[in-house]
Parts: sequence; structure tokens; C-alpha cells
Amino acid sequence: MKIKSVRAKIYRWTGDVVPPQANFCTNASDILYEKGDAMASFRFLEWLVVEVETDTGLVGYGNAALAPRLVKATIDQYLAPLAIGESPWDYGYIFEKMYRKTLAWGRKGVGITAISAIDIAIWDILGKAAGQPVFKLLGGRMKEKIPVYASKLYADSIENMQAEAQHYVDHGYSMMKMRFGYGPKDGAFGVKENLKRVEAVREVIGYDRDLMLECFMGWTLEYTRRMLPKLERFEPRWLEEPVIADDMHGYAELNAGPIPISGGEHEFTLFGFRQLLDMKAVSVIQYDSNRVGGITAAQKINALAEAYQVPVVPHAGQMHNFHLTMANTNCPIAEYFPIHPVEIGNELFWYIFDGEPDAIDGCIDLNDHKPGLGLTLSDKYLGSFDVIV
Repeated sequence: MKIKSVRAKIYRWTGDVVPPQANFCTNASDILYEKGDAMASFRFLEWLVVEVETDTGLVGYGNAALAPRLVKATIDQYLAPLAIGESPWDYGYIFEKMYRKTLAWGRKGVGITAISAIDIAIWDILGKAAGQPVFKLLGGRMKEKIPVYASKLYADSIENMQAEAQHYVDHGYSMMKMRFGYGPKDGAFGVKENLKRVEAVREVIGYDRDLMLECFMGWTLEYTRRMLPKLERFEPRWLEEPVIADDMHGYAELNAGPIPISGGEHEFTLFGFRQLLDMKAVSVIQYDSNRVGGITAAQKINALAEAYQVPVVPHAGQMHNFHLTMANTNCPIAEYFPIHPVEIGNELFWYIFDGEPDAIDGCIDLNDHKPGLGLTLSDKYLGSFDVIV
């Protein structure tokens, strides 16, 4: 069995979009003075899908959400020629070939994201060829089901956030994550508004459910130092990405405090995570396998993190991450984006693929008899996309 073709397609959403309100989620650009729509750079309404086909007719699907147009160009011009003609069973060799031949410019960001999409598609092929789900190739079922946390609760009116939190409680979630809407440039007013919303959510869910708090790199080190003592009484399970991803020393300082710090969504490769672990910069690792080099690289990061006894909770859920979570004891829970009208783009995978698992009573399960990742391309919403090949 040899790889015959590698096709990268961009799915650009042209359907309805729910416009997010101002201050619905902090992000790294908040510190800037921006003209026009400051949220435009935060939304991503394009998704990249890679189809890797073998000479036996098997097709594997990979995907990536970061910079789809640049990732497609990288795949088309640099990576596809490296993978075509190789056996998918040589997945480790294919990864190293792509990684080392793009090392001068590709080891962070767009380059490794493009490698990730191809690697995920190759693992989908391997599962299909073996007639087994990918998690069985990674070590097998380690959990009866995967507990998930509802990941939305963007900053909104207190009434709307409480209603959303109650919805998750009513549907059996024991964990949920909320986003902060205010950061350093909002001053004392923003501090007060952030705290009011955390308190309001806690009023609904109580303290027998976990609450995670996310900043999406929208705070500074000084601002986070001020916020941590104020947040401690709300007993968050973690505070996510308070500062920009490159400030590892800042993460290490904050992680020595009373609230666990999580991160890694914007870190890349095994070596980046070794730095985070050596510096004790995070208490929870949140890689996404469609960013760190695919499933091949993610398994290495899982082993490294397990040796440090730092749990891994992959970013964004989705099947490529769920299979890794199911097969690793050091991945205790998973992130889960509930099905929702398109708002910022996190939801697009629900509209592109069939096969993503629905959460029931705050858990998901994977099918023992569905080979590969268990995904197929959906045509239900195809009319709401422009597909760029």
C-alpha cells in the first residue's frame, strides 16, 4: 500500500454567522489599539481538510484550523511530494521526513500544522487498513467513557451566562469552561466585570462541578498577578493561557501560585513541551494534535508528560484528539464544543464532518468497531461552504 495523492481543500463558511458581542473573549490583540473590527482576527471561518489516498483506494482525512490558506500552500508545494509514494505504515519515517526537510522554516506554526494534517490523515488510513479504530492502534481503550467539559460560556450578560451554565448542568455536565471578556486595558472596571461573571456562573453550578477559566493570551503578567488572588475563592480547576505563549518564564512564575495554570494550545513539537515541563510552566498540557505534528508527535508528548505526571487535556476536542485521550491514562478528560450556530469558527467541524460523538450526561464514547478516526465528509451543509481546491 502506497500513498497515491495528497489533496488539501479549504472549506470557507458562507452561511449565517452569529455576531459575537464586544468583550466576549479576551485575546492576544486586546492590548493593541485597533481600528475597525477588533474581533475579525479572532474569528476563523475557514477550515482545511486533507485527503490522503492510497493505491488501494483507502482515503484518510486530516484537518487543521490555523491559517488554512498558508497550510494548503505548504502541503501542495512542499509536503505532498514528500509523502506520495511512501507506505502509510512508515508513518514515523514520513513524519520525520516532513519535519526535518522543513526544519529551517517549519518547526513552529504553519509548517508543523501542515505536517499535522497529513499525519492525522495517515493514521485514519492505518485504522481503516487494520479494520480498527485509531485508539486501538495507540494502546486501546483506557476508559469506559471520556468525561468532557462544555467549552463555551463566552463573556455575555450575566443573565445569558447563567442560563447557558444551567443548560449544561441540566444536560449532565460536571465540568465547564468560561471565557473572560476583559483585560488590562479595561482597568478596574474590567476586573470587576470579570469577577462578577465568574461569581454568577458559580452561583448556578455550585462547587461540586469543575469550572475552568480561559484568557486566550489576553492578559499580561502584571494583570494576571493582580487577578489570581481575586480568583482563588472561586476554586477554578485551572486558569488557561493567561499570557502570550512565548512567555514561558511568565507561565512558570504564575504556575507557582495557588491556581493551576494550563497551556500548550499554541506550543509546537516535542521540544517545545519539554521546555514547558522542565520549567514547571504548566500544570495541564493542552496541545492540539492538528498543531503539534499530528498523532505521531502527540504520542511522544503524551509519554513525556506522563513521566512528569502533568496531565494532558487536548485542545478543542475533535476525533483526532479523542482517540489520543481514550488511549492514554494521562489524558483524564477532554474539551468538548457543544453543537452551536457558527460564531467564531470553533464550530465548523460539526458542519464539515459526520461521526463526531455527541456528549451524553457529560461524557462521550468511541466506537470499538468503527475503523480509523470514524469520520466521513458531510454533504448536509455543503451549500454553506465555498470549497477551494
